[in-house]
Amino acid sequence: MKKQNLNSRRTFLRTMGMGASALSLPLSSYADNQFVQNESSGIYSLLTDNTNKNPSQPNRKLGIALVGLGYYSTNLLAPALQQTQNCRLAGIVTGSPAKADEWMKKYNIPKENVYDYKTFDRIIDNKDIDVVYVVLPNSMHEEYVVRAAQAGKHVICEKPMAITPKACQNMIDACVKANKQLAIGYRLHYEPFTKEVMRLGQEKVFGAVKFIESSDGFKIGDPTQWRMKKSMAGGGPLMDVGIYAVQGARYVTGEEPVSVTAQFSPKTEPEKFKEVEETMFWQFQFPSGAVSNSTTSYTAGVERLRASCENGWFELSPAFGYGPLKGMTSKGPIEQPVVNHQAAHMDGVCKDLLAGKKLPSHVTGEEGLRDTKLLQAIYQAAETGRKINLKA
Repeated sequence: MKKQNLNSRRTFLRTMGMGASALSLPLSSYADNQFVQNESSGIYSLLTDNTNKNPSQPNRKLGIALVGLGYYSTNLLAPALQQTQNCRLAGIVTGSPAKADEWMKKYNIPKENVYDYKTFDRIIDNKDIDVVYVVLPNSMHEEYVVRAAQAGKHVICEKPMAITPKACQNMIDACVKANKQLAIGYRLHYEPFTKEVMRLGQEKVFGAVKFIESSDGFKIGDPTQWRMKKSMAGGGPLMDVGIYAVQGARYVTGEEPVSVTAQFSPKTEPEKFKEVEETMFWQFQFPSGAVSNSTTSYTAGVERLRASCENGWFELSPAFGYGPLKGMTSKGPIEQPVVNHQAAHMDGVCKDLLAGKKLPSHVTGEEGLRDTKLLQAIYQAAETGRKINLKA
């Protein structure tokens, strides 16, 4: 999920009382559906591949219930669900009666598909809802993923998956026990510019990757928001947009880092950042010899992914936002279609669910667990001043 200077999906509802295995990113497993923007009209249309549709249910769309109606659900997920081919907005979970009324009217959601946090478990009896999308503060992900799985629903959970590896594992275990699939909100894995830099790096189009800069930060607004509370966020910018920088270095190389060093910056606004870090820096080393340097911050904007290789370079700038992304290489611009990230992501996940296929590993709970382990290792490195060995 991406930052917003106003409210975000992380707006808390006031009414509510590494594994060492290599990262495999086969491009053939990405969603075939893409929402392409007409440059003159700004309207998204769909390039559709229906080859994996269940022939017994050719027009079947999975019903998605959004849990948490903050910025991301309101301004990005719900509108995207009006464009999707394989899924639709079927229900909501909110602690705000006013929001419930507004959404029912706007999206024609039946009252029986509207839940609050106390009645959430009744979703088990609702056959109209197939997938629960958890869009809540980080500390709440575990509870609602587990409850959704126990209610017999597939789950999409926003990232970072959870604050601790133990919580991630509990979420994975709950979905396995319920025989339901768990996807994490890695929307960029369905985005064409991102897929292209994955290809350029992993196929060594410009030779072996030697150095990566992968950084993401922004100037945060309201100092009272939940992202500034360690108990709810798990940390500061590293637990928010820092995960994009972690992902960028991993998916360009296609490798898992073997060690990390990290540093906290001095706090320029100590009263504002009493509980969480303000800015962080970290460095990964990879098995191939590639190294990466990353920054994440809540005090200034930075958003770039650049790889320097033996025989050239490539970059995305902007690299991690909602789009449009832009890319260049040492041989010229990267040309890819502009897509609706959220629509492509949800359609890609639901396409596989409809086909009865196992989700690709790089968008599942196992991937979320790997990232969470890395985030915690970065904190450990910064707190101790030591290089942390990640090979174990």
